[in-house]
Amino acid sequence: MEKKAIYIDREALSTLALVQEGLLKPVDGLMDSKTAKEVNRTKLYKGHSFPFPFILAPKGRRNEEVLKSLKPKERVDLIVDGKVVGWIETKEVFEIDPQARVQEIYGTQNASHPGVQATMKRLGRYAISGRYRVEYPDLGKIKEQIATAKNRIGAKQTSALMMAARPLHRAHERLIRTTLDRSDLVVIFLFKPYREDSTLPYELRYRSMEYFVKNYLPANRVIIVPLEYTYIFAGYNEVILDALVAQNYGCDELVIGQNHAGLGSFYDKNRIQSVFDHIKGFSIQIHTAPEYAYCDICRTLVSSRTCPHGEHHHISYHADSILELLKKGLLPPAVLIRKELSAMILAHLFPGRFENLEKIYYDLMPGSGLLENQSEEDFYIKLMKLYQTTSLK
Repeated sequence: MEKKAIYIDREALSTLALVQEGLLKPVDGLMDSKTAKEVNRTKLYKGHSFPFPFILAPKGRRNEEVLKSLKPKERVDLIVDGKVVGWIETKEVFEIDPQARVQEIYGTQNASHPGVQATMKRLGRYAISGRYRVEYPDLGKIKEQIATAKNRIGAKQTSALMMAARPLHRAHERLIRTTLDRSDLVVIFLFKPYREDSTLPYELRYRSMEYFVKNYLPANRVIIVPLEYTYIFAGYNEVILDALVAQNYGCDELVIGQNHAGLGSFYDKNRIQSVFDHIKGFSIQIHTAPEYAYCDICRTLVSSRTCPHGEHHHISYHADSILELLKKGLLPPAVLIRKELSAMILAHLFPGRFENLEKIYYDLMPGSGLLENQSEEDFYIKLMKLYQTTSLK
């Protein structure tokens, strides 16, 4: 008789691994129907805030047939991309309402919401609870990496930053520096979503962040680690789950910006009511940093609390707009993003853009007078330096 199996994707596997590794404690396993209803009603699990039930309900006719056939204590394999990656020992199989589930996660059932669309494509009508085990070594390695960094410098205060850095701009840099001022060690959790376009892939964003840390910060006090941002980190639940993961990774403080996803509904005329007044059971401190802008009178980065000039003097740091310039092939001003980072991104977005790069470089750039091989990144950096020349107005 063929062994029963449930087919899941890498995103579901990663989410199961988060709990297995203890990174969503006190959640310690798949919830049964009674527990799921209680969590839905109270938004608490074991006295600790948790926004929705932790369940596994994979879509597909084959999965549904297997789930409906399972008996208590029956073990079923978990398969990803044709490979067995773990097992579940069945405690209960129960029916769920997929529409209600996406409402719990995203706060909406609107089919135009990209998260709702993606989740409905993978969410079935039957959930399984029970003991499970999955193979996923990456998360354990990250825990060891953070613990090693703390021990190396004897860190008494470790702060976490959750960042997409799409792209890494000057306001991000200021946030990292101010966090470093108040901490011995800063852990930057760099988002690594499962549905990411090719414009700024994780590897490029990591390289940008690494460049900034290595060249402009005390690198032994900053560590960059991936945070595989699965569907559960969504909407207004994001702050709670970010804090939970940071706490369970061993951080003492989570620093978030005022424009962090999930905070908007808690603002009242720039005063936080706050989301943190509504969560229970957390030991981690949560610090809200001001939003930074560049003031054309102060001629530096400021916050609304420290700058006496009006918003009409402020240049805001909107990552989407900066990225739009880059996607059109334009070099953003260095006041928005460091020129070396713009060069990395443009070289990625427009490979082989120039037919005769060496000639253009030789004709336009100061140099040794010798015709040398130059990379596209070098060219963009030198071009930005020309833009910043100020003797001619």
